[in-house]
Amino acid sequence: MNLTLFDLDGTLIPGDSDHAFGAFMVDIGWADGAAWQARNDQFYADYQAGRLNLDEYIEFATAVWRARPLHEALAARERFMAEVVAPMLKARALELVRQHREAGDLVAVVTATNEFVTAPIAAAFGIEHLIAVRLQRDGAGRYTGHVDGVPSFQAGKITRVREWLAGLGRQWADFERVNFYSDSTNDLPLLDIVSHPVATNPTPALADIAATRGWPILQLFA
Repeated sequence: MNLTLFDLDGTLIPGDSDHAFGAFMVDIGWADGAAWQARNDQFYADYQAGRLNLDEYIEFATAVWRARPLHEALAARERFMAEVVAPMLKARALELVRQHREAGDLVAVVTATNEFVTAPIAAAFGIEHLIAVRLQRDGAGRYTGHVDGVPSFQAGKITRVREWLAGLGRQWADFERVNFYSDSTNDLPLLDIVSHPVATNPTPALADIAATRGWPILQLFA
């Protein structure tokens, strides 16, 4: 069996689901218009530049919807999937995932976006295993705005993948081939240790690194 890992935002979908969910909060009137959108945009720019403070971002990004009753937040997420994410589900990305699943690979999404936003997106791709930023809950089950455990961000993705494999009774060495598809230099720690890294819809910075190192470059949305 091979192991195939997919980043999500910019890799399987042509956009950033975390940033888009924030924009959706503005669109439906849950967030305070221009000022909130500007801060959301700044966090996204920080992510692209590799300097995101993830703890600050999680507290900010979840504040709007976790202040609502959970059933309202879930209903808003359902609308977000239908109105924003569904148009991002492109045929070539869906087919790539299907090919790896039908080949018998163990497949997972490994994303720095939180589990609340990404769980239905992974499901839409037919991917059972999701390694996302876990959100802490209090004793009553309410989201606190804090990260639970190691975030699946930058080098944390390696830790979380290994923890996930251990939970399945497996380890890295069990796989003859480990594929990882990503668009971002934030994922260089994981790209560097897999046997088959694939720069997928890469940013210019990652495209340059891939060309230097001889990694394949895949454009799913061209």
